[in-house]
Amino acid sequence: MSADGGNVLAGARVATRLPARDLDRARRFYAEMLGLEPVDERPGGLLYRCGGAEFVLFRSTGTSPGTFTQMAFEGVEDLPAVVAELRRRGVVFEEVDAPGLRTVDGIAEVEGNCPSKGARGELGAWFRDSEGNLPAVGQPVF
Repeated sequence: MSADGGNVLAGARVATRLPARDLDRARRFYAEMLGLEPVDERPGGLLYRCGGAEFVLFRSTGTSPGTFTQMAFEGVEDLPAVVAELRRRGVVFEEVDAPGLRTVDGIAEVEGNCPSKGARGELGAWFRDSEGNLPAVGQPVF
């Protein structure tokens, strides 16, 4: 906390960092499958910008567990159309059948998961990238 009692991180931007064992393979996946190109790169990482936010793919010797959502592309307008287009490019979407979360053709209705965004819920879809990370794509439901 700062001297005035406020949160010292409140003004900071938040950015996602995703590990990549093979940065060249990851770059190809994000370019060919998602249509994204890095806006900056260094020998150990690639910086991407989408919708005013940033994420980095960084060279890592570790592996991603891919057991939870690590990043989300949120606010798409037509999730079924986005899923169809990404599938056409070769993206494979996860099928989930767990208590409280079930996908149908790769898309789940997630109720009450976006309370701070004014939505009653969200449509969500998950896929694994070339490095085992688990990004999501979401559409708010009002």
